[in-house]
Formats: sequence, C-alpha cells, structure tokens
Amino acid sequence: MPLSLVSRRPVLALCAAAAAAAALPLPALAQTAWPNKPITLIVPFPAGGGTDAFARPLSAQLTKQLGHQVIIDNKGGAGGNLGAGVAAKAAPDGQTWFMGGVHHTIAPSIYPKLDYHLANDFVPVALVASVPQVIVVNPQKVPVKDLKELLAFIRSKPGRLTYGSAGNGSSHHLAGELFKMQTGTFITHIPYRGAGPALQDLMGGQVDMMFDGLGSSATHLKGGRLRAIAVAGDKRAPGFPDIPTAAEAGAPTYKVATWYGLWAPKGTPREIVDKMGAELKTVLASPELKAAWNNLGAETPTLAGKDFGDFVAAETKRWAEVVKAGNIKAD
Repeated sequence: MPLSLVSRRPVLALCAAAAAAAALPLPALAQTAWPNKPITLIVPFPAGGGTDAFARPLSAQLTKQLGHQVIIDNKGGAGGNLGAGVAAKAAPDGQTWFMGGVHHTIAPSIYPKLDYHLANDFVPVALVASVPQVIVVNPQKVPVKDLKELLAFIRSKPGRLTYGSAGNGSSHHLAGELFKMQTGTFITHIPYRGAGPALQDLMGGQVDMMFDGLGSSATHLKGGRLRAIAVAGDKRAPGFPDIPTAAEAGAPTYKVATWYGLWAPKGTPREIVDKMGAELKTVLASPELKAAWNNLGAETPTLAGKDFGDFVAAETKRWAEVVKAGNIKAD
C-alpha cells in the first residue's frame, strides 16, 4: 500500500469526525459538554440572609452531583433587584444560574423601572424551597412572649418601634406592611441590603423586630438570640413545632410565605435547562437536603418547568393586588 494513502487515512478520519460534529445542532453539543467547568449561582442578597441560607447547602449538593464546583456569587442590593439584573444579562450558556424568590414577584409592583423582567428574561427551572415568614423580636428590647403581648407593647409605644427588612419591596417589607394593615398598628420600616445585615442589627438592638423568612432566622432562634412570636402559615413549620401559627396566636388572616426558586438566563439551551432540572430534582430528594430544609423550617416543593412559571405569574399578580390595596410604596 502506498505510504501516501496510509498517511492520508487518519487525516480523512479526522475530517469525517469534524464534519459529523459540525452537523450536530448547537444545543446537542452544549448538552454533551455541560457541565465542563465551574458553575456560578447568583444569589441576589448578601451572605447570611434567607436566600443564601438555602443556596449554600444546595450548591454543595449540586457540586457533588454534577462533579463541578457550583460557586455562590452574592450580589446584594436594591431588595434583590441588583443581582437579578446581573443574572438577566449573563451569557445563556448554562454556566450562570439565578436563585431568586418571592421578592422578585413583588418588585414589579414596587419598582416600575426594573432593568429585568422575570418572565421575559429568565427560564423557570424549579421551586427549591418554601418556608413561612416568622415574626421575630429582639427579646432584650421587646420583652414579649406571644402575639397578644407584642400588640400591646407596640400600641404602648406608638411610632417608636422599628422593623428591619431585606430592602424595599422585599417579602420582609411587604409582610411587615401587611401585618400593620391587619392589626392597625404602626412600626417604622428600616430597609437593609439583605436579610443578613438586618438580622445582625436586630440582634445588636438597632432595630426591634423583623418579619423574616424562617430559614434565615432559624439558627438565631435556636441559639436564643431572637424570639419567635408566630409563623405566618397554615400549619406549624417543620423543625419548629413550638412556634404557633399566626392564626393560633390571634391573627387568622396573616399568611405570608417566603419561597426560593432557580432560573436560567433566557436563551440557555433547553437540553441544559432540562438536565439541571433533573439534577435538581435528585438533589432535593437527597437525605442531606431534606434534613437541611427541616432544620430551616422549610418544605420541599415539587413545582418545576412550566408549572413553576405559572406559579410565579400567579404570585406576581397576587402581590400586585396587595401593594395596590395597601397603597404600599418603596420607603
């Protein structure tokens, strides 16, 4: 056999392989290559807040599941809107994901000129966790043990008590305003750049109370640094059976839940979105995350894909109605 023919065969084989690869649609190539390097999970609040409390154990389990590091990138500010805007503009290549939540369904009715649109700029992947809001106080500054005592204390000091939040338009803010509307009380709102800084000031005595997601307050409640008055749900929270519901405590209509979800930037290949959804489902069913969620007082939801998108749309409409009815504005 001529030497030239032998030497040409590997070249022809490589050309054929290259042609076959070129014939594949881009999403298929993305699917076979993903993940092939560390992944970024944008958390739009500082470390120590509710979103962060769920994102960190989730990223640890996803790292194990995917075989590539899932890196938390905390981008706090503007009630979670700064990080959402950054995530919306990220390259849709499966390397960047966004962990937002109920705050981002409230924001459109508070901030009319957002630089992102939750429905148009993102692809919904799945609901990650749902946890009731909890009314928490600094026990040194607000020496009460139940809702009846809290209401009496607030009314005895009209306009003097303060509550911290993760920022204007956050679920903490809306939960506080809803509480004031339903109880006929007045508490001054103090917005922060995330629940973590607000909790630090609550424990330090700079603010008196918070309407927080139970997930971010959980550790401080167990350590005795904060006192829980009631959870704003239909039933007592997993892992916290001693905290009464608002209905049991005397506020039957006060119901607010904080939930967290995962999105991809619009344009992310469907195959990658579906693969992340499948991986996420496996991770959420793991004993490690089930235990972590229980410790944070959270339930593990089952909404994914379009069902999650429909849920987000319904939440956006619901909170717009609350904001309008209460004439709630960013402070």
